[in-house]
Amino acid sequence: MRDDRGAVTAEVAVALPVVALVLVACLGGLLAATELVRLQSAAAETARLLGRGEQLGQPYVQQAVPGATMAVTRRSGLVCVEARSTPRVLGVPIEISASSCALDGGW
Repeated sequence: MRDDRGAVTAEVAVALPVVALVLVACLGGLLAATELVRLQSAAAETARLLGRGEQLGQPYVQQAVPGATMAVTRRSGLVCVEARSTPRVLGVPIEISASSCALDGGW
């Protein structure tokens, strides 16, 4: 008769690194999603402030998301802000961007 003692331990030892990798990937994805929300909020706030005529620049978006870049365009009575960032998930850079527009020149 064959003894199956230790088989469960071996299966757990094989599956545990996979489970850990999935959990780390999920955490990385959650952090990237959080950064996207912060980036969108910073782009919207920057567009509103620039639309009111305030002088802001790159530091405002970088305060919200360190390492982010920003581009501002004005067209058709709108001021639009596009912010970009590149967080890493499992060591792989993922480019995310957010944009927002506001009325140029007032409320």
